[in-house]
Amino acid sequence: MTGLENIATAPMWAGFVAFVLVMLALDLWVFGGNKAHKVSIKEAGAWSLGWFSLALLFNAGLWYYLKGTVGPEIAEQKSLEFLSGYLIEKALSVDNVFIFLLIFTAFGVKPEYQRRVLIYGVLGAIVMRAVMILAGAWVVNEFKWILYLFGAFLLFTGLKMLKAVDEEPDVKNNPVLKWARKLLPVSEGDHGEKFIVSKDGKRYVTTLFLVLILIEVTDLIFAVDSIPAIFAITSDPFIVFTSNMFAILGLRALYFLLADVADRFHLLKYGLALVLCFIGLKMLLLPWIHIPVHISLTVVASLIAGSVIASLYATRKK
Repeated sequence: MTGLENIATAPMWAGFVAFVLVMLALDLWVFGGNKAHKVSIKEAGAWSLGWFSLALLFNAGLWYYLKGTVGPEIAEQKSLEFLSGYLIEKALSVDNVFIFLLIFTAFGVKPEYQRRVLIYGVLGAIVMRAVMILAGAWVVNEFKWILYLFGAFLLFTGLKMLKAVDEEPDVKNNPVLKWARKLLPVSEGDHGEKFIVSKDGKRYVTTLFLVLILIEVTDLIFAVDSIPAIFAITSDPFIVFTSNMFAILGLRALYFLLADVADRFHLLKYGLALVLCFIGLKMLLLPWIHIPVHISLTVVASLIAGSVIASLYATRKK
């Protein structure tokens, strides 16, 4: 890739990966991420604010560094790309929250065990998305026409979401879950927060482990939508990767923040579907119409904010 397409140096990549690993380690072993407890709204709000603030600080630091190394014009462009990508990822991750809630409800997972499932889900999502982003960046760089395929796919997905916005998936009859039950010995019942138990010298996976599999598969499915969406904003793998990682790192806190009030945001799915349609159209119209990043950011923010406000107004009596 050219320097403009891939603005990051090796130390920048290494520094960010180290930052992600340190934050995950702190969450697991310092802030109690591996201990079973029910996450309060206050705790979830504090973590959500913390991750959002870190994303903005990172963007400010990126702008400041690039301003001094490659000039203010590129610095402003890259910071806008990051902010747009982060907002798109953050918005689309809300759909994950709705599905996570359905999965936990269907399997009767207690609130105090959900945090452990989600942190391992985040670890898996980071690895999967890193591979998908690097592969996607290579494909986009080698085959520019793939962007039009991404655009058609996103437009189709957005229209499909609009049509099926009120439908709820039957998570217990998921094909992956059926396959896992056939392949793995499963111990039914409540085993607390354990993923694997031993009975009569034989190891069994628990129902909670099956839930973890569904969480990972769900994120993989949503990644297929969200990662191409960011390539509509930028082909810089560092911007795509960092905006994705910040959204994923804050996903668990976002879930606990919205879980108890998810029914108040039922119109948000319409906004997310329209975001996908807009991004898909932007990619398809690229040969004839170039939509600047700041306009894309404005449109995406307006669609999300509008659907949130409409949802809160429609459910104000609740």
